[in-house]
Amino acid sequence: MALVPPPSLAAGNSYPVTATYRKTKNLPAVHSFFLLRGMTARKNTSIAVTHSSCIRAVSPLPHKSLRYAVLGAGFAGLSVVWHLLEHSPKEMNVSIDIFDEFGVGGGASGSSGGLLHPYSPKVKLLWRGAECWRESLRLLGIAEEAAAANGCLIKRRGILRPALSLKHLNILKDNAQNSLPSCRIEQIDQDDTRKPVPGLLVPLNLSFFMPEAISINPQLYLQSLFQACETEANRFHGRELRLHRKSINDLLELEGEFDDVIVCLGARATILPQLIGKLPLRTCRGVIAHLQLPQDIREDFLEDSPSILSDAWLAIKGKRDLHLGSTWEWNSNNYSNHVSMEETSKALEELLPKASGVYPGINSWTLAKAYAGLRAMPPLTVNGSLPLLGSIDHIIGDNRKCKFWLFGGLGARGLFYHAWLGKLLAQAVLFSNEDLLPSELTTWKKKNKVERQ
Repeated sequence: MALVPPPSLAAGNSYPVTATYRKTKNLPAVHSFFLLRGMTARKNTSIAVTHSSCIRAVSPLPHKSLRYAVLGAGFAGLSVVWHLLEHSPKEMNVSIDIFDEFGVGGGASGSSGGLLHPYSPKVKLLWRGAECWRESLRLLGIAEEAAAANGCLIKRRGILRPALSLKHLNILKDNAQNSLPSCRIEQIDQDDTRKPVPGLLVPLNLSFFMPEAISINPQLYLQSLFQACETEANRFHGRELRLHRKSINDLLELEGEFDDVIVCLGARATILPQLIGKLPLRTCRGVIAHLQLPQDIREDFLEDSPSILSDAWLAIKGKRDLHLGSTWEWNSNNYSNHVSMEETSKALEELLPKASGVYPGINSWTLAKAYAGLRAMPPLTVNGSLPLLGSIDHIIGDNRKCKFWLFGGLGARGLFYHAWLGKLLAQAVLFSNEDLLPSELTTWKKKNKVERQ
């Protein structure tokens, strides 16, 4: 009898395997979990077992714990942590150690723009847009509940994209017809556009408005999600969650301590000794400017003003407060969030003309602060620029004492992809079964193997 997780698990459903196997074999859930984890680790192996042999096989395991190391406390890392806690059998002891020298949200994730919607710059629905949109909203809701009195995590004001050229307009019109019911794209004229955003230019008298799109505070979101993880870990006896403000400079230093190591370091994954030159990722540094409107200037946004997408984006944070981004410095090796005066001036010279093309009033705003992050950009595929997921045992070495996994290449869409892909990777880790991941996200491994040969 071959025991493998059913297709429903790969589709994103949570844990039907444990319940089904426990019903048919009358074993505790934790027994069946470890049995399935061991079997699915041996891909395409059919194992004939009797009821008594099953009991002998799993009898030593009820007191075993699984230890996971998650490298990185950004969008990818905390999503994986949450889903490992949520989807592991409740009877099982789970210990998770998070390693990030900058703490929660200290990397590129915490320095992102925070705009969330399921569309490309041409308002085309992104790959697996419905799933990613749904799971991102769900994880944001979990963090928002944990945040409670910590501040405003989510601004539900929508996002607006003016059409800038006739060619651009026609493309936007075509793509907008396939929008999700849960994130509509409405076409509005110049007058309706200017009601929530006074002074906005609409060159062709038409804008595309996503009323359900949202803007978040990335730092607050990640801190709240970590708080939710702590609460989830404390719900069951035998669960442990630890955060270490420490960098891991060599993956092999974790071998022997953990059952699985999950690399969620973004651009920093490319400088780990075992992964240098092995991942199809390019680095890109982006600078974002935090601007404020001086008190002696009357013009300001309305309370419900949406954020704006154009050649540069404006994330509206308040009536006199916005973030402007982002620059693209390819192949940068600057991992620091600090932005020098020279880099700030260069960024403003690039961003302000783009923003003033749709909002001339931006020139009256003053700089409060500039910050930056180094993104890991994945290669372009027929489905767009997709993150990299999967086991990296073929790179580290197949005969190691633990399994190694990668969740990387979130690029500029980390907030959009992180929740659903973190859920899928957590399930793949729990069952030691890479086949639970969409093939579109693991094809990079085949190319990597060909290049190595």
